Amino acid sequence: MEQKKALSISLGSPYRDKTVHLDLLGQEVELRRQGTNGDEKKAYQLFCENDGKVDAFGVGGINLHINTPWKAYPLYSGLKLVKDVTTTPYTDGKGLQQVLESTVMQKVEKRLQPYLKEKTAFLVEGASRYGMILSFLNAGYEIVFGDLMFALGIPIPINSLKSMNRVIRILMPVVGRLPISMLYSTGESQKENVPKYERYFKDASVIAGDFLYIKKHIPLDMEGKIIVTNTTTPEDVEFLKSRGVKALITTTPVIEGRSFGTNALESALIAAAGKGRTLTEEELLYYLSEAGIEPTLRELQA
Repeated sequence: MEQKKALSISLGSPYRDKTVHLDLLGQEVELRRQGTNGDEKKAYQLFCENDGKVDAFGVGGINLHINTPWKAYPLYSGLKLVKDVTTTPYTDGKGLQQVLESTVMQKVEKRLQPYLKEKTAFLVEGASRYGMILSFLNAGYEIVFGDLMFALGIPIPINSLKSMNRVIRILMPVVGRLPISMLYSTGESQKENVPKYERYFKDASVIAGDFLYIKKHIPLDMEGKIIVTNTTTPEDVEFLKSRGVKALITTTPVIEGRSFGTNALESALIAAAGKGRTLTEEELLYYLSEAGIEPTLRELQA
């Protein structure tokens, strides 16, 4: 059987690169992650050079759209990276992310009981993770959103879903046209940690959202806290242990020591399915069930 190939091209640092071989849906898939250290031109060239040579692309380090229940807002700087891809299907992982995150807290609730003091969560960015928002709310959590703080550097928390929706409606038409460098940590900046907004980390039992946003400002003392995220390397796990984090939940499974981003895992599923296109939500649900993919909970402190 011919091996399928999925290539995740990321604006992140090459130090997070990894190649694994998976058995998905009875098909062998080579999944490779390649970082470009924030070099948008290099990422664009890699997409063009590999178009038609691999079975699926993952677009990492940037979203193509911010999906909400009422609208998909385009991020034009991300879309430019794949504007000349004509053959290979590509995904930023948002379809898989929605499917995985919309029930993540329900799936780990019983296993979380020994660690959970109260149902309070600090979601470092909610606009791009609407499924995760709904999972926390449906599980009875009080949420503080850090979108203005982490994405735009404005030190103002968002304390309700109503306010979160208002911020999205007002800002996304503008944010969607900002350059990538203003929206995401790319390249070597992904290694930086400057503790900030410590009050919001301290007040919540659970810290959730994009790992690079969490890592960017996580305090030195995180004793007893629970992290819900994805895309963590073995080095990231050791980093969280050193800060005292009690438990780590990744929405994607741990493969050879690391959890891949949803863009990478979704591209692997697209490659394995062999349909030559992106997958519908119904197909993703079916394939996830067939592959037995569930959130992973790891206890980090004895």
